[in-house]
Amino acid sequence: MDGSTLPLPGLSPVSGKRIDARFDGGLLSSDGGILLLREVEQRLGVADRMAACINDPRAPDHITHSLADIIRFRLMMIAAGYEDGNDASSLRIDPVFKMALDLAPSDRALCSQPTISRLENLPDTRALLRMGRAMVDLYCESFRTVPRRIVLDIDDTFDAVHGGQQLRLFNAHHDEYGFQPIVVFDGEGRSAVLRPAKRRGGKEIRAFLRRLMRAIRANWPKTQILLRGDSHYCCPEVIDWCRAGGHEFILGVAPTSTLRRHIADLEASTKARFEAAPEAGKARRFKSFHDGAKSWSRVERIIARVEVGDQGADTRFVVTNLKKGSPRRLYEQVYCRRGQAENHIKSWKTHLAADRTSCTRAAANQLRLFLHAGAYWLMWGLRSAMPKRSTWRTVQFDTLRLRLIKVAARITELKTLIRIQWPTACPDQKIFRLALERVPRLIT
Repeated sequence: MDGSTLPLPGLSPVSGKRIDARFDGGLLSSDGGILLLREVEQRLGVADRMAACINDPRAPDHITHSLADIIRFRLMMIAAGYEDGNDASSLRIDPVFKMALDLAPSDRALCSQPTISRLENLPDTRALLRMGRAMVDLYCESFRTVPRRIVLDIDDTFDAVHGGQQLRLFNAHHDEYGFQPIVVFDGEGRSAVLRPAKRRGGKEIRAFLRRLMRAIRANWPKTQILLRGDSHYCCPEVIDWCRAGGHEFILGVAPTSTLRRHIADLEASTKARFEAAPEAGKARRFKSFHDGAKSWSRVERIIARVEVGDQGADTRFVVTNLKKGSPRRLYEQVYCRRGQAENHIKSWKTHLAADRTSCTRAAANQLRLFLHAGAYWLMWGLRSAMPKRSTWRTVQFDTLRLRLIKVAARITELKTLIRIQWPTACPDQKIFRLALERVPRLIT
């Protein structure tokens, strides 16, 4: 007897009546909101873009699941919270996931976990580079008009691994083995590249930025680009490359004795100001001067932020080639906004489990990063379809998933109709309707 038809034990009676609960409800799904993501994916074409970058060695006459369908299924799984490929063994018969891949609920099952694993190990380095370029093209096409200026936040995040993965290294700061993917955002979140878990070198960062900027310039040759990052990316190779390419930059600088000599008097006066009126809160002052490290090819504009409070003085430095703007504005209104990148990393890594890089081969782990970046695009597209002034426009991905995707649905397949029944008591019926009306307006 099938275990799904056996009643579940341990449920207490209700109103004196025995409860008979079984997993035999028929064509039901706990992820009815996947159909919203289906509309977003059809509009953005993420799966088709990624599949076009991979050479399929299979015989055409023997293909059941196309590369685009395998990738599309995987993107839907990740967005719905099923980050493990093993979950495909159960979800491959889910009627809503079938419909997301343009199949009727009664059609064949979707691909299995072994098929997904073979896909992950299929791309080579060139295919991955093409995929990175395709993701940049998708980013550029998501704008209604060519922007005059964009701001790119570059950052990295530690990805702990447990095994013998290629390129893994020991990171002393985190006291673990792992990778350290570099991610780039413009306020939404876009790109990732796998690399060893050691402090990145200037030549490597420059090579990564060169590929990224070249892809953006191919779409937008005249758009001004501002690069923003912390002190890890403030190296002479990056600064010289930005100047040579006409790119603006504002980067954190590690404090040195040379830089501190410029603000010794400012620190003293700021401390005196705080001590004179501690009830007014922290005292913050700014200063701009020109200096440079010995490894730099020239002096640059340095902005110092001095802050004194109950716990003492705290001084930060940034370097920039921006000529306009007061030191306070450049620090508070321009540089400090890079902190929003941490929220995008959280959405990509925590809410979409982008740290599931457990494959042996480095290329397979890089593909996984792109798959999770593709799932990010689906969730971003769904959120972008919400009204601009509503809380739905800024809601976190895990909340979006809980409220709009994890919705039970009953599916009835008729001869010329597929009927989907969501719960009558669903609290977000209005936003469902609104999202379906607005998704076709997404720019691609």
